[in-house]
Amino acid sequence: MHLKRLIVAVILLPLIYLYIMYLSPGFFLFLVSVVCILALLEFYSIYRISGVLRFAGAFLVAPVLGVSYVFREILGDVIIFSVMALLTIRLLSKKDPISSLSDVSPPVVGLLYIPCLFTFQIQIREFGPEWIILLYGLVWSADSLAYYVGKGIGKRKLYTAVSPHKTVEGAFGSLVGGVVGALIVRVVLIPQLTIASAVFIGLIIGLVSIVGDLVESMFKRDAGVKDSGVLIPGHGGILDKIDGALFAGPVLYWMMKIMGVIQNP
Repeated sequence: MHLKRLIVAVILLPLIYLYIMYLSPGFFLFLVSVVCILALLEFYSIYRISGVLRFAGAFLVAPVLGVSYVFREILGDVIIFSVMALLTIRLLSKKDPISSLSDVSPPVVGLLYIPCLFTFQIQIREFGPEWIILLYGLVWSADSLAYYVGKGIGKRKLYTAVSPHKTVEGAFGSLVGGVVGALIVRVVLIPQLTIASAVFIGLIIGLVSIVGDLVESMFKRDAGVKDSGVLIPGHGGILDKIDGALFAGPVLYWMMKIMGVIQNP
């Protein structure tokens, strides 16, 4: 399993890096849209959402992400419309009101949890592909070090009720991995970042990645599944690989605003 995990990473990471760095923002939007739809469908499978609500939720990914790319000022309206649409579809597709809340909750939460959080990454990409590389470099280095430190020396459980295999030592590894990833990306791609800023960003993203990972584990634990899917050999599903980035994206965007990389209108 460890070897398969490493081989897949060695093959995919350079391809993802080249795609993000050398193709236009429109191609990034396409990539994000595909990833969002696959991750959302995995989330719906976890909660056994089928039929019209499943397809409606996946269809609504495009307007949410597209508006965030072209007409950001109406993004909130599109999100509200999407929620209203899902509620209306449940109203009309199944006349029995029993279990209506449990029927519609996963589609709505999935929409807010995945494509809506992904809109922050589309906004980050506008300021250069290197910031997206920073985001995923931090998240994946934090995740990798957390995994190997936890497997190697992890003894004290971090949050058994949600994720019985995660350890305090692994969480510390996530923080260290975030800092290491930030310093490497700073040297290679973003030299304007000070060392102090890189360390601060690395620590925060390393911490937030743990929270994002635990949130997905909470959902999987609730639904009684181990992995969100099997699409990536040795790594699980798409959602398993982006769970930390879903939370880290908004946090990095906010930190970029605080640091002045993004100017308030």
